[in-house]
Amino acid sequence: MYIKHILLFTFVLLISIGTSFSQSVPNSLTNEEISDGYALLFNGKNLDGWTGNKKSYVVEDDQIVIRPVNGGGGNLFTEKEYADFIFRFDFKLTPGANNGLGIRAPSKGDAAYGGMELQIIDNTAEKYAELQPYQYHGSLYGVAPAKRGFLKPVGEWNQQEVRVEGTTVQVILNGTTILDTDFQKAIDEGTMDHKDHPGLLKEKGHIGFLGHGDVVRFRNIRIKEL
Repeated sequence: MYIKHILLFTFVLLISIGTSFSQSVPNSLTNEEISDGYALLFNGKNLDGWTGNKKSYVVEDDQIVIRPVNGGGGNLFTEKEYADFIFRFDFKLTPGANNGLGIRAPSKGDAAYGGMELQIIDNTAEKYAELQPYQYHGSLYGVAPAKRGFLKPVGEWNQQEVRVEGTTVQVILNGTTILDTDFQKAIDEGTMDHKDHPGLLKEKGHIGFLGHGDVVRFRNIRIKEL
């Protein structure tokens, strides 16, 4: 009986170690995500499955890094288009960094208007102290403001989940919901920036990172189609 208990304990310990290891490996799926139908969008080695500015966006240390010195800002999009989905990723900002997450975006033109853009930005930078509410991190640009105060200090990794379903967009940053909006109201009544956003009517498009000339790092990029 004593030997059986030891064997059972060892088996449970091995399972626990294996699960923990799989969750800590960069650019991999957890067992739960595999069961839930998630897919990796970045393999940690190259930009297969992505299109756009592959001069500025490079792979370093199992991460996608935008290096403006290699050609400025620019965008990097998934080759595939998506309609409704849950998108998870990690990002690390540098001081004053500004980027964006394009959703249902076209491969050409301004993704913030031809599609939709969720802000990725260092809210703590002095130069951004007087942004409009819909310009801070996690906001649906020009349309809906996100809550502030949930970014980790610059230089640390943040975890973000974006859920897009119909006309609703939800952003969860480091475990806190900072945006939960139905942009149908903006379609019906007008946007916060008082500009036309034809991309709000799009039902499908690319997902991508929208560079603005700053160094930002990305990893653990995965998606579940709804």
